Amino acid sequence: MLSMKGKYGLKALYHLSNLPEGQFEQSVGIAKTHGMSKKFLDAILGELRNGGFVLARKGRGGGYRLSRQADTIMIGHALRVLDGPLAPISCASRTAYHRCKDCKDEARCPVRLSMLEVREAIASVLDNKSVADLKGMVESEEASQLLGVS
Repeated sequence: MLSMKGKYGLKALYHLSNLPEGQFEQSVGIAKTHGMSKKFLDAILGELRNGGFVLARKGRGGGYRLSRQADTIMIGHALRVLDGPLAPISCASRTAYHRCKDCKDEARCPVRLSMLEVREAIASVLDNKSVADLKGMVESEEASQLLGVS
């Protein structure tokens, strides 16, 4: 399940993707717009900065902005920085694999095989969807169709 940190991180990236080129936004503005705790958001933005997704500038006119074009920032990569592996269990993870202690035959474990399939489905969506795609979804009919609203 997506954590609040991951959810707020994606909302912050989406927010920053809507800024004019080169403009910075203070975290208080992002937090207020999306109903988030500023303190929690500051920690999230720090992690996104360390992960190379946002730039920070102190002082007057400072704040945060995307470090590169929104179409090059993939949601799956950002979520891994914020929440860790996408796999529901460690033996199905590509980035944080750990063999289960109770598993006798990993190649024939029905739970692992199912979770590998889940991990691949999640990664195929999130690793191919950029922050720019989020903006496009909001502006299109796709969101209404996904939600079943007309």
